[in-house]
Amino acid sequence: MLTAALLVGVAVLTFLTVEIGPLYAADRSRERRDPSDAERRRLDALRERAGLDVDRVAIARRDDADREREDTSVEDVGRIEVAVRGPPRRRVLFLSPAVLDDLDEETALGLLAAEAGRVETYYGEFRALAVAAVVGVLAAIVTATVPFDAGFASLVAVGLAAFWAGRRVQYAADARAGDAVGADLVADAFERAAAARGVEPATGDWSTWFEVQPPLGDRIAALRARSESAGE
Repeated sequence: MLTAALLVGVAVLTFLTVEIGPLYAADRSRERRDPSDAERRRLDALRERAGLDVDRVAIARRDDADREREDTSVEDVGRIEVAVRGPPRRRVLFLSPAVLDDLDEETALGLLAAEAGRVETYYGEFRALAVAAVVGVLAAIVTATVPFDAGFASLVAVGLAAFWAGRRVQYAADARAGDAVGADLVADAFERAAAARGVEPATGDWSTWFEVQPPLGDRIAALRARSESAGE
């Protein structure tokens, strides 16, 4: 009974760390500011069109923007940060000044819609649950709660299932974004954001099947295909 409680505790702690940790880190490790009245009006209009509902908006100060290099979201490219973090009812939209100052309205709208899709499909919660499941199985193996052979097989099965399901959730999130503002608009936004960083959106090979996040080039291709299908 004690061992079972320990395993549950490890899984729950892992889930909370993955779900809440990025919010705490992003909110505490950088200097942020609230949007001005004009910025808030513009963001409110864009968020309404994108279908993005958050509890707070935090904008990095200009001095911090040049140091931001997060890779937790494909929409974080170079000095462009568009990321929603935190659990339901505590969600915060983190932006870099470049989103408001340098991007055209359609690109900003597409990136916000992509985040809205991730929120609506609970991508962050799924990722936290997947990591918690893997860590829970590892803990069961380490504590000899399950035999090593059975535990290792379970670990491989859980990992592969998480990879596959995570990609499906991300594609579903992109599809929702496309339904909200147009698949081509979202694809264009991804391409322009990548161009702002000076990179070419990568497409997948066999190695990317072991990643939860699909390559950006594959996501763009899926959006283009969705647009063509809708136009038929």
